[in-house]
Amino acid sequence: MNETRTTKWALAHIGPLRRDAVARARGWARLALFLVTGCAAVVLAGAGAGGWLILLSGFALLAVAGAGVWWMLAHRGGARLFGAVVALAAPVGVMVLYALSGLWPVAVGALALWAGALASARASLRSVRRPKGTHGRRTPPPRRPVLIMNVRSGGGKVVKHRLVERAEALGARVIVLGADDTYTDPAEEARRAVADGADLLGVAGGDGTQALVAAVAAEHDVPFLVVAAGTRNHFAMDLGLDRTDPVLSLDALTSGVELRVDLGDVSGRAFVNTVSFGAYAEIVQSPDYRDAKAATALDHLPDLLQGDAAPVLHVRTDDTELHAPQALLVSNNAYARADPLGGGRRPRLDAGLLGVIGVRVEGAAQAAEIALLGERAGGITSVTSRRVVVEADRERIAVAVDGEALELATPVVCTVRPAALRVRVPRHRPGAAYAPPTVDWRRIVRLALGRPDPRTVKEAYDV
Repeated sequence: MNETRTTKWALAHIGPLRRDAVARARGWARLALFLVTGCAAVVLAGAGAGGWLILLSGFALLAVAGAGVWWMLAHRGGARLFGAVVALAAPVGVMVLYALSGLWPVAVGALALWAGALASARASLRSVRRPKGTHGRRTPPPRRPVLIMNVRSGGGKVVKHRLVERAEALGARVIVLGADDTYTDPAEEARRAVADGADLLGVAGGDGTQALVAAVAAEHDVPFLVVAAGTRNHFAMDLGLDRTDPVLSLDALTSGVELRVDLGDVSGRAFVNTVSFGAYAEIVQSPDYRDAKAATALDHLPDLLQGDAAPVLHVRTDDTELHAPQALLVSNNAYARADPLGGGRRPRLDAGLLGVIGVRVEGAAQAAEIALLGERAGGITSVTSRRVVVEADRERIAVAVDGEALELATPVVCTVRPAALRVRVPRHRPGAAYAPPTVDWRRIVRLALGRPDPRTVKEAYDV
């Protein structure tokens, strides 16, 4: 069935509930276009012939700020100072320019209308998007759960929230890590626990520890439980857990549902979130990174971005090749937005695909483009793939696996293990925050005109 026939079939056969969703989406889309028209009208009426030049100069100064950030990151000494001054002065220059010209009411009004248009466009796409969260199934509570807790993770959340005592009160056996300077392999502890009869493995710790124990749980097909006691808790966030109170994660021991999610694999090692190559992976190798992240990054970036310190990577996905990205992120399921500066989140963990984001910025001009266009800039590539092969001009390269610094032999192969992990989560949990979609104005126009495209129909009707 071709795209046109698929669209017609869906619109003819799907019930009124999803038709209402498309109707709401159409209303938001029309409001978005109305606000865009209003924005243009405000600029035309208020700016005049000379005002256009001033307004465009404001955009140019914002691009200059992006170029200044590049100079600050890619250079040292006076050039870095110059870049920092430019990055700070350019936005101030925009405000001064508009204030002196008397155009600041026009600029504020236009920005407000544009912000409203973007919000309406996102609401349109959000209305038509069918929720695709991972569905859980009820299972009996575990009889012999074992939880591995790192008392040093997350600034001491295990101790602060008395997670050991609370878990033991619920019938779990707790293995404590990090109480002294002796290293304990969490994967080995997990294997011993399974051999002793554990029917659930859980982790209160960072994403790296979670990945190691999750691999053992997947290997033995026992449920895995995440306690959001790490620093960032990316995996917990995308599972919909409450990251503000790790105690609530323990509710899964007594009242929980089971999800099937994917596991990433990099050269035989499991990962739950991401594998990073390039600049970030090189930086985290430094022993100073944990205690001084910003200073360490600023010290290494000039050589990584412009020198020979970083390996030259070549990346092959299912459908795309990337040559010499300066940074590469491979994720267990795709992030909603390919914004290298944003935290981001994954709408799904069971799509059976890796997310791939490659970034290459070769100079101030490309940095300026990213400042204006964000993830749509030419220096950012975002695709999905079932297999990613990373080759390099070196036999071994730095790799950051869920934040852990490693060195792996090339080529490095990343794959995904669909539905490999059984995750037990609380029945009642906040859920993952909605990830706003990237606004595609062509889709908005089609929705406003009542002509949803095949992609819109697929999201609305899941056909």
